[in-house]
Amino acid sequence: MDRELRAEQQFVDGLHARVDALRGRAADSVAGALAPVGNGYQARLERDVLVRERGSRLAALDAVEGSLCFGRIDLASGASHHIGRIGIRDEHPETGELLPVLVDWRAPVARPFYLATGHTPLGLRRRRHLSCEGRTVTALHDEVLDLDDAARTGHEDPTGDAVLLAALNTARTGRMGDIVRTIQAEQDRVIRAPHRGVLVIEGGPGTGKTAVALHRAAYLLYEHRELLARRAVLIVGPNPAFLRYIGEVLPSLGETGVLLATLGELYPGVHATGTDTPRAAEVKGRPEMAQALAAVLADRQALPDPVRPVEHDRDVLPLDADLVRVARDRTRALGLPHNVAREHFAGHIVNTLTDMVAERIGTDPYDGTNLLDPSDLTQIRDEVGANPEVHAVVEELWPLLTPERLIADFLADPTHLAPEDAAAVRRAPGAAWTPADVPLLDEAAELLGEDDRAARAAAERERRERVAFAQGVLDVAYASRTYEFEDVDDEDSEVLGAQDIIDAERMAERHEEADHRTAAERAAADRTWAFGHIIVDEAQELSAMAWRLLMRRSPTRSMTLVGDPAQTAEEGGVGSWERALAPYVQDRWEHTVLGVNYRTPAEIMDVAAEVLRAARPGFEPPKSIRSTGTRPRVHRTTPAGLPAAVGAAVREALPAEGRLAVIAPRALHEALAPELPGVTAGAEPDLTRRVVLLDPRQSKGLEFDTVLVVEPGTYRTSDLYVAMTRATQSLALVHTGGHALPWLVDDPEKGAAVR
Repeated sequence: MDRELRAEQQFVDGLHARVDALRGRAADSVAGALAPVGNGYQARLERDVLVRERGSRLAALDAVEGSLCFGRIDLASGASHHIGRIGIRDEHPETGELLPVLVDWRAPVARPFYLATGHTPLGLRRRRHLSCEGRTVTALHDEVLDLDDAARTGHEDPTGDAVLLAALNTARTGRMGDIVRTIQAEQDRVIRAPHRGVLVIEGGPGTGKTAVALHRAAYLLYEHRELLARRAVLIVGPNPAFLRYIGEVLPSLGETGVLLATLGELYPGVHATGTDTPRAAEVKGRPEMAQALAAVLADRQALPDPVRPVEHDRDVLPLDADLVRVARDRTRALGLPHNVAREHFAGHIVNTLTDMVAERIGTDPYDGTNLLDPSDLTQIRDEVGANPEVHAVVEELWPLLTPERLIADFLADPTHLAPEDAAAVRRAPGAAWTPADVPLLDEAAELLGEDDRAARAAAERERRERVAFAQGVLDVAYASRTYEFEDVDDEDSEVLGAQDIIDAERMAERHEEADHRTAAERAAADRTWAFGHIIVDEAQELSAMAWRLLMRRSPTRSMTLVGDPAQTAEEGGVGSWERALAPYVQDRWEHTVLGVNYRTPAEIMDVAAEVLRAARPGFEPPKSIRSTGTRPRVHRTTPAGLPAAVGAAVREALPAEGRLAVIAPRALHEALAPELPGVTAGAEPDLTRRVVLLDPRQSKGLEFDTVLVVEPGTYRTSDLYVAMTRATQSLALVHTGGHALPWLVDDPEKGAAVR
């Protein structure tokens, strides 16, 4: 090992020794805080704060495995800084001052590591990349940025691309890794873009837009720690497999407090496991669905047909449609959600029935004057309001509804829709919720509101009980003090008792049970939570109703949207950024395009582009920076021989290291699986297995070393484009020739070949 490599290894060893010590101190602090500390409020408060702070630090340290350090910058001034995934500071042995040992990649001083060039060195003399296996430094790659500096280390990288190309050619593990070592200048500018407002990151396959968005989340959490730790960051992905695929990126960067969810998981208490037909999902996602649901709810605010008799005190009161219409119109005029407005509607009905009773029993038969005084009317109103028959009438005419009940009833009998649309979404009661139902449930929740009077009353009762208990404790303390100092005049005594320091109200507040959940955990359980920032991947797929849901979660409109309109697959997807965002922010949003394809070799990208050009002449894909020299292979077989042909192709193409994906229509999975030993499949496949079987939509956002596309002629154009661009090394296609494939030509020797 030469001197430079040995020096860097010593630094890494010393760094991890510090980190292990920090991890031990954090663990000891948490363990000590959890030990019995008495019942004192101050002790409990200190324990809670310590557990949160130290526990968060411990989680961050535990999440970052392998080498923390990946680079170094040498400044023209002579100073040097090591750059890493998280920042580490330690005390100076003499002064006790906290000094940086490892600079966080998000810190301003680290930015030249990503932006400096020979033309614009940004004050750097040299940039060094450290390649590590675990905690062992295996190689150094130096870029000389000050060409007047004659010093050389023997580790110079003349092109500066060795680290990037090595990362791109590394075998995949089934989990997305961070790109913190290889962030490119165009990516860095997006990652560090201002926090406020809506930023759209558009990019074709392999441009790293998902990785950029995740690193942007880490950067924002670093730059706006206090705000975003309190309000949380939400990352929305297209499916559960994708969320597991990206799930280790932020922890590897020391960030563990982010909520990852699919659209189907954004309504607390509902797990959307059902599936819709493409037609049903498209209808449910239309913007007109909001008006349809409002009309459905208005229908539930009913009128009698024509009279609803109400029994009261051995009498029958006729409640007709005109009287109820007045009550309904006055209630609607308040503009309140349905369940919240119900109290006002009930009040109008009670007042109407009270007037009927008063007129019947209190009218003078001779002159028609009313003989009842206000106290009599109050008593009648109380009696009417307590009548169960009146409660039943209110429930019939203005029922208390849940979003689940409203949407389930609507889908069982879809009114206010065109007949063909109603037929598409109609389903039997009790069917499983689907992801497309979640925006409908959220819309219903907004229309209904929540009558929380009972919950507030219960909370108030609990508070009063705590205050009463606290007052009892203070009274006992006062009695004990009086007994102990009975010979001292209480008014002149300088001895303070508990009641002199705190009253019962404040004492009760201090002993309320603390909520130890993180902001992300609390947000997951609260439909009305307002996130500090929202990141949406595959945002081009969202329907208009899905956008309504997400915008409610982001009242400040602080969002990063990631996607590619060319990859829009869902029939209900809005696709156009302008069409999606105009109703909420008009034209006040930023748009950036990533144009370099780091994942897909040029040989594969050329063919995939031809697929899309067949539908969109003039389409230009992102430019691939790699070429493997291997063109996609094509296998033609018979329908009966398809499973065996796929199995043979997999055995032939399976890399020695890395992962292979078989992407096939869902209808073929059952027939193909027996030919693929050890394969993982299903709604939530294990992407760390060597061979995974997916349908085209499941493959969105994922990448594999080798991809085998089965029956490509059956795919929609956008789905085929996505499927063909998942490979980092090689692509093969197996087909039976039953569908037109204009980008294939017959080859007498090979049976078929890619143009």
